Amino acid sequence: MHSLLHRFTKVSLSFFLLLSIIACNDGNDSAYKAESSGNLNQLNIVISNEEWQGEVGETIRDIFAEDVSGLPQQEPKYALNQIPPEAFSGFARKNRTFLKIENAERPAHKILIDSFAKPQVGIAIAGPDSQSIINELSSNKEAFLNRLETTELKEKRRRMRKAPNKTEVLKKSLGFTMLFPSAYRYAKQKENFFWMRKDIKNGSMELLAYEVPMSTIESGGDIIANVIKMRDSVGERHIPGPNEDTHMITEEAYAPYLFETEIDGKFAYEIKGTWEVKGFFMAGPFVTYAIKDEKNDRYLILEGFVFKPSSSKRQQMFEIEAILKSAEFTD
Repeated sequence: MHSLLHRFTKVSLSFFLLLSIIACNDGNDSAYKAESSGNLNQLNIVISNEEWQGEVGETIRDIFAEDVSGLPQQEPKYALNQIPPEAFSGFARKNRTFLKIENAERPAHKILIDSFAKPQVGIAIAGPDSQSIINELSSNKEAFLNRLETTELKEKRRRMRKAPNKTEVLKKSLGFTMLFPSAYRYAKQKENFFWMRKDIKNGSMELLAYEVPMSTIESGGDIIANVIKMRDSVGERHIPGPNEDTHMITEEAYAPYLFETEIDGKFAYEIKGTWEVKGFFMAGPFVTYAIKDEKNDRYLILEGFVFKPSSSKRQQMFEIEAILKSAEFTD
């Protein structure tokens, strides 16, 4: 009995230490919380210089700064900003997301909501040594990444709601709505095919919405081959290049990535890869969502792609994903 009580006391003390590292405003949850700040997809890492330069820091970089799939060049998922624990105060605590590493008697982690500002999500990870912290990071990698992605998508949509575009025509023709900024203009509306464009410095961002029969995606079971065939057919009909007899196709040199996901509660294929203009030197990343709509015996196709040569495209593709994943069926 004494041993059990002793073990419970040690675990409780370890958990108390974890809670103490994220206490704010003297523990007064009703106290005023400042508005959070920080760029999208930027993560503050609160960790000692020694740990940041060692195996713990290497693990953090491997997980949170891994390359984003589907981009033509290497770009990290999150821009990491290391902050020593002694400097984690004042304005440094206001970033919308942070990861905090601490020492404690037992390995543990906790998701922190609005600890120092609103809205804010933090991840506190504690352990008695480097290996235990690394294990905690590695075993919860997907949960941490999913939580951060959800947070960033929510923030992106909050910003987009300040000036949303009209979607009545999408609702009437294709039976869905989605949130996208008024900075996009409807460039083409034809035969239930919609092309929305946004001009950016030295390039553009594009959105497509259309529907296809289920067999277009599922025939023969080779999803990627079917999506490539579909994209190339749509590109030839609707997405011309700058010169005559040129149009958008899927780049043949690199096979697209295929994932499974959900949009508005419906099964969807997510395909990421690179597009190019056949017969002309233009290319960039794309993402396609093929959303299975069994009720209407179709796939709703939502696609976005970016043209921004010789520049980072991470944030532009993130905006496009935030837009396309916001789709909601209306019928």
